Amino acid sequence: MADQVKKVVLAYSGGLDTSVILKWLQTTYNCEVVTFTADLGQGEELEPARKKAEMFGVKEIYIEDLREEFVRDYVFPMFRANAAYEGVYLLGTSIARPLIAKRQIEIARETGADAVCHGATGKGNDQVRFELGYYALNPDIKVIAPWREWDLNSRTKLIDFAEKHQIPIAKDKRGEAPFSVDANLLHTSCEGKALEDPWQEAPDYVYSRTVAPEEAPDAPTYIEIEFEKGDPVAVNGERLTPAALLARLNELGGANGIGRLDLLENRFVGMKSRGIYETPGGTILLAAHRAVESITLDRGAAHLKDELMPRYAELIYNGFWFSPEREALQALIDKTQEDVYGTARLKLYKGGVHVVGRKSPRSLYSMEHVTFEEDEVYDQRDAQGFIKLNALRLRLLNLRGSSRQPLELEPQDYE
Repeated sequence: MADQVKKVVLAYSGGLDTSVILKWLQTTYNCEVVTFTADLGQGEELEPARKKAEMFGVKEIYIEDLREEFVRDYVFPMFRANAAYEGVYLLGTSIARPLIAKRQIEIARETGADAVCHGATGKGNDQVRFELGYYALNPDIKVIAPWREWDLNSRTKLIDFAEKHQIPIAKDKRGEAPFSVDANLLHTSCEGKALEDPWQEAPDYVYSRTVAPEEAPDAPTYIEIEFEKGDPVAVNGERLTPAALLARLNELGGANGIGRLDLLENRFVGMKSRGIYETPGGTILLAAHRAVESITLDRGAAHLKDELMPRYAELIYNGFWFSPEREALQALIDKTQEDVYGTARLKLYKGGVHVVGRKSPRSLYSMEHVTFEEDEVYDQRDAQGFIKLNALRLRLLNLRGSSRQPLELEPQDYE
């Protein structure tokens, strides 16, 4: 095995697990390791990861700020589709994996590496997402998944390995972690340990981005979000970059207790898992986008999008961002967004996002047609023919008789 890999690009956070993986790669594969640490807005200082990598003798260290690319090229296209897995999960972890995988493959090409490595376990979805991304972008790349190869299958064994190889361990990592956390600019995800019993309410300390709704301000916060071609471009009249805009919505949503989700979901690998998610800015963004679509999208296009959304969301959840079917759906979705210009006005109040206004220079809403007062553009008598034509097949079914009634046939009818 050791002679099969010369250089590997490791997705490296600098935490205990990936630090153990780094050393394990060096000792098991006897190969050169390139570390890649992505800043996706997780809110952590990344320079310690550089120092740790240097401590291991790593010569090629990549630490990159990908926040703008993440929001512009991954989060916003997904939100054009109003994607929500199983109706509620806004895919915060899922949508980050293809970008990390893409950059790992690019770095492998730049450095001449013949393998890539991730730290996802063999029970979760991330192993699938990473590896589908790798293979889609480089079919010949070798993938190393330590959690499927090594025997360090417990926290105790990881710590023993770390101590043996003098890997620094944070004091709070010496005991069993109460839960695992993944974070980026779109959301935080907490799973495992204290959260594994789906009957028990998640403790307050699990939440890091939002105040409890009951502790949110007693006065509502009103905001306006402006859209161009389906993407948000301004908050309260201030134009912002994609990452800055999402960060602003996170602040507003977090302060008002918005975006908490306790979900028991169906993982791609077959099991169910319980996750606690916080997506304050994304929750606001979804409501605002649907509000502007409601005034600009034709009924047929809007309903078709809603029909396709579960399939689109499932593709992202399962790791098929780079698949032809996701790209085909994206092309259709983006076509529907050509006239999605306008502004949504929202009231944020104690965990709730309430649309209270919407306007658009490309509105399809006509007050002349919907008014209850007298108008000159709509002849209500036209509805009679419309209804009769739509009722024709129902009337014919009734005239034929109910299928629940047995049909009596004469013997000659069979001849």
